[in-house]
Amino acid sequence: MEKVVVQLTLLGLLLAFVSTLPNKEDWDIYKYHINSTVTDRYATTVITSRVVNRRDQSTEIEFLVKIPKNAFISQFKMSIEGQMYDGVVRAKEEAQQQYKDAVSRGQSAGLVSSVGRTLEEFRTSVTVALHQKVTFELTYEELLKRRLGEYELQIYARPMQPVNDFKIDVSIHEQPDILHWKVKGGMNSPDLAFISRTNKQLGVSFSPTAVQQTNCEACGEDGLNGDLVIVYEVFRDDNLGDLKKSDGYFVHHFAPSGLPRIPKNVIFIIDQSGSMHGRKMLQTRAALVHILADLATDDYFGLITFNSYVSPWKRELVQANEHNVGIAKVFAQDIKEGGSTNINSAVLEGARMLKQNPRDGSASILILLTDGDPTTGEINLERIHANVRQAIDKEFPLYCLGFGHDVNFEFLEKMSLENSGVARRIYDDSDADLQLKDFYAEVATPLLTDLMMIYEGGDNLTQTNFNQYYNGSEIVVAGQITDNSIETFSPQVLAISVRAYIVCTIFCQFSLRIKKRKMCSDCPQGNRRVEFSERNASIVLTKSMSESNIKRLWAYLTVKQLLEKELQLDGKEKERVKKEALELSLKYSFVTPLTSMVVTKPPGENTQVLHKPREGEKPPPPREERRISSDENLYLSYRIPSDENLYLSYRIPSDENLYLSYRISSDENLYLSYRIPSDENLYLSYRISSDENLYLSYRIPSDENLYLSYRIPSDENLYLSYRISSDENLYLSYRIPSDENLQICIHFVTELSMNGQLDSFPNGGFKKIVIHNKNQRIDINLDRICVQDGQNETEIRWGQNNSTFQRGALIQIQDGIFTLIIGDTRLIIMLHEIEGKKLLWPGLPVASGDNVEGLLGKSKCFFCYVKWITLFKTHVTDMLDYSRTFVPRIKCWLTSPENALGRRLADFLVTDL
Repeated sequence: MEKVVVQLTLLGLLLAFVSTLPNKEDWDIYKYHINSTVTDRYATTVITSRVVNRRDQSTEIEFLVKIPKNAFISQFKMSIEGQMYDGVVRAKEEAQQQYKDAVSRGQSAGLVSSVGRTLEEFRTSVTVALHQKVTFELTYEELLKRRLGEYELQIYARPMQPVNDFKIDVSIHEQPDILHWKVKGGMNSPDLAFISRTNKQLGVSFSPTAVQQTNCEACGEDGLNGDLVIVYEVFRDDNLGDLKKSDGYFVHHFAPSGLPRIPKNVIFIIDQSGSMHGRKMLQTRAALVHILADLATDDYFGLITFNSYVSPWKRELVQANEHNVGIAKVFAQDIKEGGSTNINSAVLEGARMLKQNPRDGSASILILLTDGDPTTGEINLERIHANVRQAIDKEFPLYCLGFGHDVNFEFLEKMSLENSGVARRIYDDSDADLQLKDFYAEVATPLLTDLMMIYEGGDNLTQTNFNQYYNGSEIVVAGQITDNSIETFSPQVLAISVRAYIVCTIFCQFSLRIKKRKMCSDCPQGNRRVEFSERNASIVLTKSMSESNIKRLWAYLTVKQLLEKELQLDGKEKERVKKEALELSLKYSFVTPLTSMVVTKPPGENTQVLHKPREGEKPPPPREERRISSDENLYLSYRIPSDENLYLSYRIPSDENLYLSYRISSDENLYLSYRIPSDENLYLSYRISSDENLYLSYRIPSDENLYLSYRIPSDENLYLSYRISSDENLYLSYRIPSDENLQICIHFVTELSMNGQLDSFPNGGFKKIVIHNKNQRIDINLDRICVQDGQNETEIRWGQNNSTFQRGALIQIQDGIFTLIIGDTRLIIMLHEIEGKKLLWPGLPVASGDNVEGLLGKSKCFFCYVKWITLFKTHVTDMLDYSRTFVPRIKCWLTSPENALGRRLADFLVTDL
């Protein structure tokens, strides 16, 4: 049956190189709702889309959405004509196994995956029968982060066609009151967005008609293509935060107002290696000049540039007065790129300068900007981490900015986290200088240092110690109240301000009354005494509007911080933290880098296994081929890759059978192909190079427009081969790894599956094959056959001709041939003995219909095991066909598994039998 892939893009852009979309008349989104509820800065967003297949045949509909990178997907549902399919969050390894088990049962699975600049991607697909409907529902959760004095909620909506029932509803509930707000983004329009507001609530409703969806700023003929962004701030008085409790949990939002800024000591460490050439360095210089101009006159600063060598602008920090800033700008504008990358020495020099220039009442910051791995000096990443930890010794934070997509972000992230900082990727785009300036703005104004959040009567707390607090940010701490006892719960905040050591303590009664205790004026750091500000300092305790919201907020924040902690640890401690993060992720159904969401779907679906990666992790790319033109013999064949594996081939339009193909790359991979002058469809290809990379190309007789080319290997290994056509003696052969567990075949109608374990070379063949027939398991090895049916077990040795009938299955052993017959489905396994060595080999499965997949799932394909390889002048190899009882020799052309199977060989590997 013909299937058409429909790209249903709700939140995001289509991938490059995607196949041509069907006409809009083929499908229709008639309901598209986004509902986002924010309570105490914790947002839960639900995306619902209902689609109808308007074609007169089955259509494969793809559901593609993009969500904020910091969010965790927590639920996915899919409903097809009353049948509900729920997503289940599993540990990654378990999810992989569940996926394979589902495939073995003829079912399918889809998982969460992908990462972008600010978004992550969810993708799955399902086949919908003619005129049927499918409903997708995705839920994700996130804690809104306060940045530069505001919270921001982003809603991405890109259905890419006008939708009759379109609605976005946002409801924000906050205590204390909402101070100010604004709505922006491409979908913001006074004519289309309805806004309601009270002191503690803000509602935004956006429901344009189908006609209006083609006329707004972010609209076009294909409907909406934009975002709705809601920015708001809550009221803050002179207290030191607001504390909320619910169902035995609490959350403390700490963002004091009215504090004086602390002068800072900041050193910028700038990579000027050769890889920073061009736009990167231009943007870095422009951003640095702007940042220097924003320094306050009571700040002190330093500049260090590095490549193979470390070059401080000054050997000590200087005051940010007009004269020093002016000459520093001249220095910054003259930074030239070239040389290698000595990160270790540069960061150690920055730490030395900060430690040798201490100033009472100031905050120190180290900022590193680099685009690459260390390539000179100390290049061992673990030793660099240890050196930097020792040099900084928890005295100030290190912020690492990774420039570009190729930077080793995990290395920078670990180095930052180990030193009380954060890592940020600076994307190599036209606005990179703005990204740099925006990051600096977040840390430009320190207000408090050495923060300790103490909660007597609290347990399972999130992070409570913080190096610095910056203006416009917010510290969030959550935890459990021991025994849910408010009477014994006593929070306390300790921090150093510009003039005083601040102590804030309250006693919380169940009646929510507040008592204040006289502030302490003794600083615990030595015997130094400081003056405490006389203004009121208190924490307001209120009750959360949501009984379950704070508990999920605590879980979300705990998992986030455990994942960061796991990155810094090694050995048993790392495994302990990883286990704790995994258990919480599973308990609250969060899709994290440790988990995957499995969505079981109807039988017969084509699927892909995906997951949520860490920042910088690249998911495996899909592969795609297509013909460029219908009237010219021009073909484009490529893999959407990470390593430049883009291939182009075409026929030179002339009377000669001359073909040119090459890889688009920086090396000399140029290939020339031509037809061998004979009646056979054979083409010889080779690489123009000094080595022996010979290639053979040929046309498959069943399709005039299909050509394959492959490298001819020179070693002896295991190969699988099958015949392309029943009327042509043309066989393809490809190498398979030894000692692997392979998925031999799956019959979806009978739920029959067969897996096998390969023997190591040179014995070859299978040494064990396991057949699953509903609750029946049949283990076949080189000595015996064991049939397990519930508690019953039957053992038959090879050589004993036998016949038995169990659970509707006829099992026969006759002259070294095992046969299993279920209805009109037949599986055959042969025991061969070649040169004193035994091996098992499955014959071709005979089954009704085309519901068979796996290595033996292709009809008209005869598989053979290759032990001896002889390369003839025509580049044909001699093979033994073990799929037959008399084991004849045949000749095969060598190719790759991808060419022969149309998929990766790894897709047919299983973890166990």
